[in-house]
Amino acid sequence: MKDFWIACGHHLLDRDESGGLCVTDEFLKAYFARPELMPPDDACPVERRLHRELLADPRQPVSAGEIAVIADADARENWNFVLAFRDLLLRHSTLEAAYLATVHSRASNLPPLFVNQLVQVILRNALDDCDDAYVLRAAELFFRPQRILPHDQALLLGDEEVVGGRNPAPVLSLMSMLGAVTDAQLDVLSDGNAEEYWRRSDHFDMAFDLTSGGRGPAALAQAMARWISHLLAIDVAIEPLRELHEARLSWYVGLDADATSLGDRLWHGEQLDEPSAGRVLSLFRLTFADASAATEDMRGESIYLILAMTSDRKLGMKPQNLLTGLPIKRLEMVT
Repeated sequence: MKDFWIACGHHLLDRDESGGLCVTDEFLKAYFARPELMPPDDACPVERRLHRELLADPRQPVSAGEIAVIADADARENWNFVLAFRDLLLRHSTLEAAYLATVHSRASNLPPLFVNQLVQVILRNALDDCDDAYVLRAAELFFRPQRILPHDQALLLGDEEVVGGRNPAPVLSLMSMLGAVTDAQLDVLSDGNAEEYWRRSDHFDMAFDLTSGGRGPAALAQAMARWISHLLAIDVAIEPLRELHEARLSWYVGLDADATSLGDRLWHGEQLDEPSAGRVLSLFRLTFADASAATEDMRGESIYLILAMTSDRKLGMKPQNLLTGLPIKRLEMVT
């Protein structure tokens, strides 16, 4: 199989008998070796000692008092965050279990950066045997904020970090008619360049076509199904919809904050105005392979998934909603 997302560090992790990711010293050391934690030349002796000792023994206990005496306030904050992340991983048998604990905890204060990195490496595990570049690019939505790119006839997404530079309208090399000028050069993922995804996967520099009826929504549906199966051990079928029509919205999951807000309005019988309805990017219908997995009141019912953009045309998907928002019987058994 071809490798992808190498920078997430999946090759530094072990797997248990069920296929879950087990933390290793090498994986932890990679975090302590990050530039944000490398003591600068003027770092205090306490910070230098702590960094040296953790590189030698990354599981070494560190007290709050040890962090409190580090001279630099930014360094203290960085150490507190990374040690909280390390301790989360060490408290659980797998990274998957650690993520589920974070999702179900109301007290978690991990920065989004760490959560997104955890999502990425877990997705890398869930998609290990995937050879479809469309599914892998769709899965980037789980942990990389996107920006909707200007185009009249297609719904195109670009990585926010890549395209969010000085000029928010990147040049799409397959669509030079846009005439935009910027430093960001993107190719739209297509059958003609899909093979390039493997060598470019860590650059996040391929735009994604999420136009209704195309390959994009189907690829995202497959990525979502794999995510649910891997973390909840529940098989589901997810199909893209062109429109919701008059379907009874018996249960819905917003795949981002804006979609949840729009779904709430629909749930209460409100008719969406044109600007609000225009923010809906994709709709999906989810059904359980085994109807008994659902709560009794939802057996045989369809669950609708809504994906939307913000008013400034950005997308920040919340993959945790797929784990906490489904009407699953005895959900506590998978937390």
